[in-house]
Amino acid sequence: MRVSSLAFRLFLWATGWTVVILIVTGIVLSTLYRNAVERAFDRRLDVYLRTLVADVASPEEGNDKFPQSIGEPLFDLPLSGWYWQVARLDSTKPEVHSSRSLWDSNFPHLSDGSQTSAVPGGYRQGYVQGPEDVRLRLAERTIDLGDDGRYLISVAGDASEIDNEMRSFDRVIGATFGALAIALLLTTALQVRFGLSPLKRISESLAAIRSGRAERLQGDFPVEIAPLARETNALIDANRKIVERARTHVGNLAHALKTPLSVLVNEAAARADDPLAQKVREQTDIMRDQVARQLERARLAARSTVVGALIDVSPVVTALARTMEKLHRERDIAIAVDVPEQARFSGEQHDLEEMIGNLVDNACKWAQSRVAIEVVADRFEGDGKPRVRIIVDDDGPGLSPSEREQVALRGRRLDESKPGSGLGLSIVVELAGLYGGVLTLGTAPIGGLRAELALPGA
Repeated sequence: MRVSSLAFRLFLWATGWTVVILIVTGIVLSTLYRNAVERAFDRRLDVYLRTLVADVASPEEGNDKFPQSIGEPLFDLPLSGWYWQVARLDSTKPEVHSSRSLWDSNFPHLSDGSQTSAVPGGYRQGYVQGPEDVRLRLAERTIDLGDDGRYLISVAGDASEIDNEMRSFDRVIGATFGALAIALLLTTALQVRFGLSPLKRISESLAAIRSGRAERLQGDFPVEIAPLARETNALIDANRKIVERARTHVGNLAHALKTPLSVLVNEAAARADDPLAQKVREQTDIMRDQVARQLERARLAARSTVVGALIDVSPVVTALARTMEKLHRERDIAIAVDVPEQARFSGEQHDLEEMIGNLVDNACKWAQSRVAIEVVADRFEGDGKPRVRIIVDDDGPGLSPSEREQVALRGRRLDESKPGSGLGLSIVVELAGLYGGVLTLGTAPIGGLRAELALPGA
């Protein structure tokens, strides 16, 4: 899992939960505030209702039982949205008295289908549609005065005051929570970025180790990450020790087998005319070849598990070109070299020298007069990883497609007149395969064989 992907998912997770929590909190606060505003509005209605009840139950001497005003100017303004009404319930002839603000409109009452809440004692409150379809908050109460009759006393106020208060509150809380959400998201982004930065450092350090630019994880890490870095370094050290032991065992095995084989060869050589001796020499040669091959494969397989180094290709190719010119001096072979300074091989120098040396030596054996070596630093197709391509051309006779398939086989030689064991190209193929590279044979522009070796680069 890449660190960037983990950081992005953590940020999305934190963002989602932050938004959900803020939305739920906003809804809860808005609901609580609305309940508080309604309770305050209801207390106001209750004051007016109690005033009306008191006036109806105990009118002042000389005054009518039904008040004309309760001290609130809004009840005197026509269709102001504030109304009261007193209606006698036990009279055969309806007796209804209402505030001047009601004008000629009908006073609404709570019904079973309205938004109503009731308490013991005949007190009810809720929302109704009033004159001109204005939404009202209404409170009503039934009182029984005995011989003086039963009355329904109602007071209604404009519910837009509640709605306006809620809209103002929602705007404020929305702006506040919006700013808070932005601040929390920025804080979360910074926490995720800097909190995961040690993992990014470890990832970059491991890439440096794998490419050969470093040998261990260096630097100080937080307490939570330090055990990971410590165990990773321990794993790298253990891997190196395992490889060193494998190399030691390979060397010991080589020395242990070399002496018995040499004894057999010497004894067979002393009896050159004996058919049995000839057979022994033939089989010991095969054994030597097989032992050398298997030991080399074991050595390379063990070495390929070690974190490799970065090798500059230019000095290796230049030195090999000079050496091959000296080896083939009698044939006057000219070797042209074109190597960019930035070309690097991710592996061990000995392996690079062996692969390029075999290719150049093979080209010099078959060339008429010149060999061209070109190195290109680019990337593998598909995964896009860095690679280095070593292209060796000669102006010799070249090979047909079928011959190209044969020469890469171990020990296969097409011309016995040329010196060599026939192992050169097969060794290159095996070495390249251990590094994830490939050897391709084709036709060179100068007329002979082109050998193109693609290896991991940096």
